[in-house]
Amino acid sequence: MAEAKGKVCHYTDVPAVAVGEQGPGASLRWLIDDTHDGAPVYALRMVEIEPGGHSPHHLHAYEHENFVVEGRGRVFMNGAWHDLKAGDVVFVPADVEHEYANAGDTTFKFLCGIPVAKLRPNT
Repeated sequence: MAEAKGKVCHYTDVPAVAVGEQGPGASLRWLIDDTHDGAPVYALRMVEIEPGGHSPHHLHAYEHENFVVEGRGRVFMNGAWHDLKAGDVVFVPADVEHEYANAGDTTFKFLCGIPVAKLRPNT
């Protein structure tokens, strides 16, 4: 963990990391986290999904808090797809299967808050 010193930057200054073959067209920017910034409780990520792309279909032992920044997308949760647009908010509880997909022709971007790694059981 890094020493906490505070941080101010544009989100594009943080490198985007591709999710991989289980999430084609999807990438994550770890905007604030314990490893790079010493944030002790909360991590904030920017998720970007290109047209035709999606995240992996998955679940984990921690919650997500999401805010859609731009584009159009969908989230699969509780057995159904839900349409998303800029300004929408999504809460995914722990142990709930979910997947995000781009439903438009521009990049779908949303902020994703999660507890930091040391607080996440069975990550």
